[in-house]
Amino acid sequence: MKLLVVEDDSDLRSALVEGLRHSGYAVDEAENGEDALFQYETENYDLMILDLNLPERDGFSVLEKIREADLEFKVLILSARNQAEDKVRGLDVGANDYLTKPFDFIELEARIRNLLRRQFIQEKTDLEVAGIKMSIDKNQVLVNETELKLTKKEFSILRYLLMTPSKVVSQEELISHVWDSHANQFSSSIRVHIASLRKKLKEQLGYDVIGTKVGVGYYLVKETGEEHV
Repeated sequence: MKLLVVEDDSDLRSALVEGLRHSGYAVDEAENGEDALFQYETENYDLMILDLNLPERDGFSVLEKIREADLEFKVLILSARNQAEDKVRGLDVGANDYLTKPFDFIELEARIRNLLRRQFIQEKTDLEVAGIKMSIDKNQVLVNETELKLTKKEFSILRYLLMTPSKVVSQEELISHVWDSHANQFSSSIRVHIASLRKKLKEQLGYDVIGTKVGVGYYLVKETGEEHV
């Protein structure tokens, strides 16, 4: 999943970006409201973490601008403003959640997971396709009940494929959701990660579960013998 952190405090912003990347998210950052809107309009994000006290354009104004055209995009306000009226205003303007500073990072992660689950209309935190079971909360993958060790990128790629099991996912879409905006779409990096993930899954399942549709993208093969194209 791809996140945008909007925070003018450079130390806090760097800590958030580093922590979220360590948790497996692709993360971009913005230090003011105008930059936040520019990146929102030019990139494809799953969620924005938004401070309110921003230079150039404050967080309320950013959120109001987003909601003029997009009622579905997930926005989590992260602010030192802890008065009830600020929280009420933030939620009324269209925030999906409101967390006050100081905060525990593990609580922030839990709130992000909750919002992203809503985005994919999931009632459970577990995903299962073709003998592959993923627990997002536990950061665990079981293949035929055997735990599979994956890198963060492999886990993120597999999670996105499991969330879209009936869809052929293009390389560009995977990069958009799993890498940050600085990723080179012509790089071989994603093919390397796909190849490694495919090998690990095949060793457990006995067949290649990640199919490739030439010139289009990747999809999950739901049963042995299904044609790869």
